[in-house]
Amino acid sequence: MDSPASGGPERSTGHGLLRVLTCGSVDDGKSTLIGRLLHDAGLVPDDQLEQVRRDSRGRVEQDGEIDFSLLVDGLEAEREQGITIDLAYRFFATSRRSFIVADAPGHEQYTRNMATGASAASLALLLVDARKGLLTQTRRHSVICSLMGIRHIVLAVNKMDLAGFGEAVFDAILRDYRAFAAPLGFTTVTAIPLSARAGDNVVHRSARMPWYGGPTLLEHLEAVEPGEGDRAAAPLRFLVEWVARPAASDTDFRGLSGSVLSGRVAAGDRVTVWPAGTPARVARIVTLEGEPEEARAGDAVTLVLEEAVDAARGDLLSGAGAGAGDAPEVADQFAAHLLWMGEEPMIPGRSYLLRSGARWMPATVTALRHVLNVETLEHGAAATLGLNAVGLCNLSTAAPLAFDAYAANRDTGSFILVDRFTSRTVGAGMIRHPLRRAANLHRQELAVSAAERAGIKRQRPAVLWFTGLPGAGKSTVANRVERRLHALGHHTMLLDGDNVRLGLNRDLGFTDADRVENIRRAGEVARLMTEAGLIVLCAFIAPFRAEREMVRALFAEGSFMEIFVDTPLAECQRRDPKGLYAKARAGSLRNVTGIDSPYEPPQAPELRLDTLAEDADRLADRVVEALRVRGIAGA
Repeated sequence: MDSPASGGPERSTGHGLLRVLTCGSVDDGKSTLIGRLLHDAGLVPDDQLEQVRRDSRGRVEQDGEIDFSLLVDGLEAEREQGITIDLAYRFFATSRRSFIVADAPGHEQYTRNMATGASAASLALLLVDARKGLLTQTRRHSVICSLMGIRHIVLAVNKMDLAGFGEAVFDAILRDYRAFAAPLGFTTVTAIPLSARAGDNVVHRSARMPWYGGPTLLEHLEAVEPGEGDRAAAPLRFLVEWVARPAASDTDFRGLSGSVLSGRVAAGDRVTVWPAGTPARVARIVTLEGEPEEARAGDAVTLVLEEAVDAARGDLLSGAGAGAGDAPEVADQFAAHLLWMGEEPMIPGRSYLLRSGARWMPATVTALRHVLNVETLEHGAAATLGLNAVGLCNLSTAAPLAFDAYAANRDTGSFILVDRFTSRTVGAGMIRHPLRRAANLHRQELAVSAAERAGIKRQRPAVLWFTGLPGAGKSTVANRVERRLHALGHHTMLLDGDNVRLGLNRDLGFTDADRVENIRRAGEVARLMTEAGLIVLCAFIAPFRAEREMVRALFAEGSFMEIFVDTPLAECQRRDPKGLYAKARAGSLRNVTGIDSPYEPPQAPELRLDTLAEDADRLADRVVEALRVRGIAGA
């Protein structure tokens, strides 16, 4: 690591664009620092500066002073609260370098915004209030920077004017940070004592801290070398973002439009289309300006292949060489660090939507291997990930995914998780490596097909999923439906929630995480039974919509029926056939659905059964009639 008094990197000219993230805890002065840097470097237009002077009245102690944060904070809510909420990007250039600075919010609830900025940054400007030292959010932001691939940290110890410009204060903070950050793998940590409000060591060297002999902030930013390497020299990765279909003027045209993420590609090159692994040759490269012979990292082009290969949006093209790193990994199971951004906790077994590049697919966190304590960097056990938590997870996707380790390629090694119902981004992931089991498991083709098994039974397999509160009458109705189907000569199996928990799922409790796994297992068993040609009746509370939809996704259209046994909570409590509600009221039983554990009613079930309006026999007749109409059962 750089010494704080070493003077930092030598000044040089000709440095390229530097992407900087400012981060740290709330009210550490990030916006003020960037505003002061722009002002002192003479990069603020006169009319904007005059407007900021007018807006500063009433916000500063003395007339004529400037609230430099107003040069960065753009949202009205940010100006009113004096905090950064959204990411604020600023582009500026000095005679030595161009910069894009992402000013990230410090509040814990906006950590997702900070992670977004970190994903594209080369250097993090981490602010620390000299009076407060390292805070939880300081450490959390450092962990996220490390996971997001940032290798250069500027530890900006701000508000030194409020700490008496004391060298001992600065040294203590630097010592604490070095001890904390040592395992995070940063290449350099350059510490600079400064006062953003007064301008000390921002652009101009401070006379009030003669003990500091290092660079000013601007000097360091102008001279630092991120050392990220030449992306054009890396293995080819071309992301297909659109398949251009034949046009009226050229009916033979079919191109793969997208971005060269790394490497280079030329007309005549042999390439491979992933995840299928299909070889092809580039016939020509097309852009709006013409047909160049070569495209390099950062170029948006259309590749026309000689072969009519099956390529789709989200596919990845690599070179066809045999060298190490030429091909991406392809797997449907992998390990990844996951930053959780959702208000609802991440639950292993729950189905989310994963986006990697331009590809969307269902994905499940199959295991939470550990959660990272951002204060101590220790690995701990946990059943779920809460808001802003970081964990190492195993994930499984619905189809094979082509990727690289995040450490090797940020673009192809990153993904997001999206809630299937709210469409909100709930997780940001950085892939570490494929799981060995993904390469060692292969689906075995069976000699007898599911259709043949169903044919010999002369019926159409299906799943009838009865859901509702405890005591709603799910098992009662399901039993009577099965008796009617048996009398009609159908082959059935009833999976009852309690019976399954007494055997297959006897290791599971009633936490949210255990409930999710309970339904996942039940759904997989039901799927196997339909492949055997059976009509499967499932009577489970299944309190969460996400898991019911996950099970539905296992089956073909029309072969899954969600049946909502709709009984009011008060009536369920009155019936209380198993005494669950009585135990809950007495305080001897926790996690009872409808009492202290939520139930999410179906929004559009195939069938709704009102147990107050009709008795169990009539409800069972209604189910059988619905099966007859759908061609599943009945004479």
